[in-house]
Amino acid sequence: MEKNKNLTRSLSWGAVLLWMSLIFYLSHQPATQSDQLSIGITELILQRIDKILPHMDLDIEGFNHIVRKNAHFFAYSILGVLVIHAHKRSSVGGHKQIMLSAIICILYAISDEVHQAFVPGRGPGVTDVLIDSAGAIVGIWMYRAVGRIKKKVISL
Repeated sequence: MEKNKNLTRSLSWGAVLLWMSLIFYLSHQPATQSDQLSIGITELILQRIDKILPHMDLDIEGFNHIVRKNAHFFAYSILGVLVIHAHKRSSVGGHKQIMLSAIICILYAISDEVHQAFVPGRGPGVTDVLIDSAGAIVGIWMYRAVGRIKKKVISL
């Protein structure tokens, strides 16, 4: 039983480290490479929107900015979920679980922006830290909300 608990805990923290590594990898891309990736994603989204609403005239640059900021939010929402789950698997509960998870995610968001200061064409941004932190907090909140809903459904 203890062996399974240790394995689950290790796998949970491993998932956190893998996700942080992916964020680091994406943040380490020079601005031109990062922009090409996000413009490609933006173009795909705009093609889908054009099929649904063919007469909308969307500015690709403005829309690309929105896509980029949403990507920050989404990536850190997932990080928030992974970190709070790892804390749960590590038997950290209650408010301590929430606070430690938020602190880890916010510190990682700050370190990610500092890291970008050393990447060609990139730079740190306070706005990005705020977006990342908000995403993490929403992820943590969603995890807790789903957990409460599951408890209520199971107790019925």
